[in-house]
Amino acid sequence: MPGASRGERYRAGVSTVPEAGGAPVDGVPPLLRAIVDDAALVDEGPRPDMATVVNAHLDARAADAGGLLGSLVVPVSRLSELVAVLVKRRPAAPVPVALSVDTGLGGVPKALSLTSSRAALLDPRTVEMPAPHDVDTVWLERVTEFVPDDVVAVVEPRRPDAEGSSDWLDGVRRVVEHGCRPKLRCGGGRAGAFPGVRDVAGFLALAVGAGRSFTASIGLQSAVRHTDPDTGFTHHGWMNLLVATVRALAARTDADVAGDIDEVLRITDGDALAAELGGVGPEAAVRVRSLFSSFGSTAIAGQGHELARLGLL
Repeated sequence: MPGASRGERYRAGVSTVPEAGGAPVDGVPPLLRAIVDDAALVDEGPRPDMATVVNAHLDARAADAGGLLGSLVVPVSRLSELVAVLVKRRPAAPVPVALSVDTGLGGVPKALSLTSSRAALLDPRTVEMPAPHDVDTVWLERVTEFVPDDVVAVVEPRRPDAEGSSDWLDGVRRVVEHGCRPKLRCGGGRAGAFPGVRDVAGFLALAVGAGRSFTASIGLQSAVRHTDPDTGFTHHGWMNLLVATVRALAARTDADVAGDIDEVLRITDGDALAAELGGVGPEAAVRVRSLFSSFGSTAIAGQGHELARLGLL
């Protein structure tokens, strides 16, 4: 829509998420197509080897459940390194990438120029960046200046450790209103990095209510809510978030949305979640995925195995 602002283009219904319609491909149903972003390169642990990550990513794309994979998340600071590895590997098709800004917004134009010059290797889908928890419109205008209209700007207002921060949700609301895609970080290396049910529910209700696509990242290693026996951290499940989106779309009132999301986020029964997702029809799948764009995982190989066990693949 020439001449329109980023927010106006979103409101006009421009799609920025993978097409969820059609028949299953390679055993992956429409609801789950391209839902998993490979976040191995942005793991909070030791710096991963680029060749090892790329090899694992391309192998996963070629595997039976390869249709689950969305983008490879790559830090802008390592983009040249990624290109060098892909030149040697010569992938059959351009690899979808999400550029994770770790060099400041000023580095975005150069990174996008590099992806453009290597169009046979890379397909840039999103530019993702952290923001202050109380991000304001001035900062968001800078994002608009550096991220072109044909690439989705994904903004993650950093959530304070204390649950229930009104400043954080206000920041998410400003991201939504500006026309960017909000991102929810779901975990990390410390207990405070894991948002409580109240914060996740508030984020989902805000995004779904506004009709804005969102993404989630880090901490969603498993499909179902669980407590890690080694760390004691309680992890949200990405299937919980997906079912919460399904129910929020079907709810009639704001009170129903709040109640349904809160209930679903606490479910630890994977079979129950899988049964509910198995009943989502093609039209509903398109609506759900127009909102739940993807989630980031550093354990992409395990996602297919878990879904197969739950009968969804």
